[in-house]
Amino acid sequence: MDRATSYPVEEIAAAWERERPGTPVSSIGIVTPIWRLAKLLGDDRRRVLARAGVDPATLDLLSVLRRSGEPYTLTTRELSHRSLVTAGAVSQRVARAEREGLVTRRPGEGRPRTVLVELTPAGHELVEATVDQVLCREAELIDGLSPEQQEQLAGLLRILLQDTQRKLGDDRIGHVGED
Repeated sequence: MDRATSYPVEEIAAAWERERPGTPVSSIGIVTPIWRLAKLLGDDRRRVLARAGVDPATLDLLSVLRRSGEPYTLTTRELSHRSLVTAGAVSQRVARAEREGLVTRRPGEGRPRTVLVELTPAGHELVEATVDQVLCREAELIDGLSPEQQEQLAGLLRILLQDTQRKLGDDRIGHVGED
C-alpha cells in the first residue's frame, strides 16, 4: 500500500497481525477512528465554546434546563439524571452557573431536601447563542457524509453504543474524557 494513500488504522492492524499472528484486530478499524474522532470533535467543541465564553459543563447544565421546556426548571436530581453526571458534579455546576447569574436555585415544595434550579434570562440568552454555534459547527464537520450516510452511521453508532453499554453494564453516557 502506498504510504501517501494508506489508512493509518489499516497499518496498525497489519502491524499487529505481523507481530502477533492470531491477535484479534477487527476492532481496530472501528474503535481507533472513534477515539480519534472523539478527540478531534471534543477539541473543536472546546475551541468553539471558549470563543463563546462558556465551558462545556456549564453549557451542558444550561442545555438540559433549556431542553426541559418552560419554565426551564428542574430539580438537582433530575439534572443529575439528564446530565448523566453525579449529584456532586451537578452541585458544582449549579453553584458556578449561579455565581455567573445563569441559573437560580430555590427549595422545592413538599420535600425538604429538594432543590429547584431555574434558567435565568441571562442563562437562556447564553444557551440560545451558544447552541447554534456548536450545532452549526458540528453539522459542518459531518457534511462530508450524505444525509443518508449520516442517518446510517447514526443508526449503527446507536446499536454499537447500546450493545457496548449492555456488555459493560453501564448505561451512563458522559462527556469525552470524563470518568
